[in-house]
Amino acid sequence: MKVSIITIVYNNAAFIESCIKSVLSQSYTNIEHIVIDGGSTDGTLDIIKPFIPQLGYFLSEKDKGLYNALNKGIKAATGDVIGILHSDDLFYETTTVEKIANSFKTSNTDLLYANGMYVERENIKKVKRIYKSKPFKKKYLNFGWIPLHTTIYVKKEVFSTYGLYDESYHIASDYEISLRWFQEESIKKYFLKDWLVKMRLGGKSTTLKLQKKKSSEDLDIIKKKQLLGVFTLFFKILRKVKQYLITKIKNY
Repeated sequence: MKVSIITIVYNNAAFIESCIKSVLSQSYTNIEHIVIDGGSTDGTLDIIKPFIPQLGYFLSEKDKGLYNALNKGIKAATGDVIGILHSDDLFYETTTVEKIANSFKTSNTDLLYANGMYVERENIKKVKRIYKSKPFKKKYLNFGWIPLHTTIYVKKEVFSTYGLYDESYHIASDYEISLRWFQEESIKKYFLKDWLVKMRLGGKSTTLKLQKKKSSEDLDIIKKKQLLGVFTLFFKILRKVKQYLITKIKNY
């Protein structure tokens, strides 16, 4: 089973190397690492260049946003299973992709999801937010529940059948496509009770100034998916606050 890992990057010279090395350090060898660069100008390309022979696919050109870049990666992917590792982020451990692949083989699922965490940008040992999931029930979606997007892996046929990221959303298309998958009963889902990813805080949707825009897009998506409007959005935001508070209490 080939696993395609898509990384999109734009001007992230500080962390792209650690992301690539996280993929290269995996115990599972049948990995296709796809790196889509948006035309970086900060030295990111100089850092990527030595790794190009070890990548499954590399492209550097201007794009129309992060979801346009992700769609380019999906179209280029040749793996049986596709997942995302953003340029700020790391796999939780060296056996992570092996666990993902083995779970797909044993569960015969179409979609797998798991647990993830947010860490400080400069100190990945400092956990700032725990993002746990649980076995799926459709009613959870009304209460703002959705797994961390970078813990979701799907068979390539899922994209072929149900479509790519909706590029009309600038910051919340990952929520839209996740709802698209989880509302579809014919997609078999499997919860892997394990940690998959460490995400550095400070990504496009984690900065405070963009939270208002994200909530606006989330609400539009919630209404289109016929969930419970502001009720669902309220609980979605509340879950995030709870994740921060629980982590803060544990650290204390």
